[in-house]
Amino acid sequence: MRLSRILFLTAGLLTAATAFAQIDRVYGRTFATRSVVNAQHGMVCTSQPLVTQIGIDVLKAGGSAVDAAIACDAALGLMEPTGSGMGGDLFAIVYDAKTKKLYGLNASGRSPLGLSFEQLKAELVKAGSPNHIPMRGMLPISVPGCVSGWFELHGRFGRLPVKDLLAPAIRYAESGFPLSQYIAGQWAVNVELARGDRFPGAFLDTYAPGGHVPTEGEIFRNPALAHTLRLIAEQGRDAFYKGEIADRIDAFMREHGGYLRKVDLERHTATWVDPVSVNYRGYDVYELPPNSQGIAALQMLNILEGYDLKAMGYNSTDALHVMIEAKKLAFEDRAKFYADPAFAKVPLAGLLSKDYAAERRKLINLRHAAATYDAGHPGLRDGDTIYLTTADSEGNMVSLIQSNYRGMGSGITVPGLGFTFQDRGEMFSLTPGHANVYAPGKRPFHTIIPAFVMKDGQPWLSFGVMGGAMQPQGHVQILTNLIDFGMNLQEAGDAARWQHDGSSEPTDEIMKTGGFVQLETGVPAEAVRGLVQRGHDVRAGNGGFGGYQAIMWDPVNKIYRGASESRKDGCAMGY
Repeated sequence: MRLSRILFLTAGLLTAATAFAQIDRVYGRTFATRSVVNAQHGMVCTSQPLVTQIGIDVLKAGGSAVDAAIACDAALGLMEPTGSGMGGDLFAIVYDAKTKKLYGLNASGRSPLGLSFEQLKAELVKAGSPNHIPMRGMLPISVPGCVSGWFELHGRFGRLPVKDLLAPAIRYAESGFPLSQYIAGQWAVNVELARGDRFPGAFLDTYAPGGHVPTEGEIFRNPALAHTLRLIAEQGRDAFYKGEIADRIDAFMREHGGYLRKVDLERHTATWVDPVSVNYRGYDVYELPPNSQGIAALQMLNILEGYDLKAMGYNSTDALHVMIEAKKLAFEDRAKFYADPAFAKVPLAGLLSKDYAAERRKLINLRHAAATYDAGHPGLRDGDTIYLTTADSEGNMVSLIQSNYRGMGSGITVPGLGFTFQDRGEMFSLTPGHANVYAPGKRPFHTIIPAFVMKDGQPWLSFGVMGGAMQPQGHVQILTNLIDFGMNLQEAGDAARWQHDGSSEPTDEIMKTGGFVQLETGVPAEAVRGLVQRGHDVRAGNGGFGGYQAIMWDPVNKIYRGASESRKDGCAMGY
């Protein structure tokens, strides 16, 4: 209540109405935990303050926005291994001020070439999980794409040597850093899971040395990761995919029954892709195409464009209802169509068409929640995670997301390498004929999505929201908060969120009872009652509402505006 007392003490300088309006701004719908950060020359927003500082140092040394993003991501793999690291995948959207174009990068890895569908099914039967790929262990491991992403981005947009960009992460890995509060809690959960699993490898030796789980503020070191980063700094991309690191991975997998091989690493390639977009109320919103789930956010926006959300009111029953139903509709298509385009023909143009959205919108009952939806029939035409965003003095901007998938991934760490492997292979379907069915050398369906928004041909917003299926839902909530409800950049992220769970999935689950809605505190009680009356299964939120970072370009004042997620440990910083 300290802020309210200050406002009342200053009420002599304000009218009573103004004072109460200010209180409402703090405690009401436009509540924000901190101010938006403004800067002229550059901006970095990450989920770790020490990492944000690294990015700013890179920009001040003459590095590009891409240089800063690479340096930050390398350091996050050390400081936030609960969501990121070299064993995971990477996606990015880059705005290049020189060409005035957006470039998309898909640096996600593929399944092992030596693991056939039949062999996978046999392994699953032996593991006691015949109908689903497990979330941990050897079977869900796919090729890590992160390092290839660094070098693809750097080769096209980098300025400083890669060894300079990895130097801060190497230094902190050797000398140590203090664990932040949120990550310390997640770290402990992942270590307990690993103790129960008893997988081969060095996971516990790496992340709980001597059996001790590091706690908030405790100095943690990872000398094995420092060695791995130094090899990459000195020898480049090939150190990971063709050299010593690849050899170690191959030998470990052969010894312990894994299927990843050196040939899988050697054949891995990242892919430059064209971002896809829809226009939402005059704003061109860009996502990356499948195998990621980014177009789910675009499908939701297309459906929501037919409703006057502003008139309905922020966090009103009406607005929440249509947003939740739009999510359900988009996720039915997500479950059926989203997959590696090298293996499945994704009806991208049809899914993103305004006419298709209008047809899908007709299925929404404004007075009652749907228990089931079918996927649509779009025209087939050719056509735990970390998120960070950076911007430099020349107008270049980067939207980058990187992940192990579930927390610290598979729980498999090769001795001496200092990182854990992702478990992204869990996201394959096991149904023959499904677009996302498992196949050797195939990219699984992916949840991580960076986003970018253009306005009148200029960059407007680089942003992302972490957290599995929450990500497209979070993207839509951020954009409607900014565009429909007039919030500023920090308010849009701090505002109470909703999350619908229980939709049909690309991994064969089918929604039969409408799923359920989790709400954060801050959603008005009358809206909660209204949703229940319309048939929604409403539950109190228990976390998992994402982690938001954003940079907005202000063309009037010629400055960047930055915001960072209040639900995590990070910060926005400019210079």
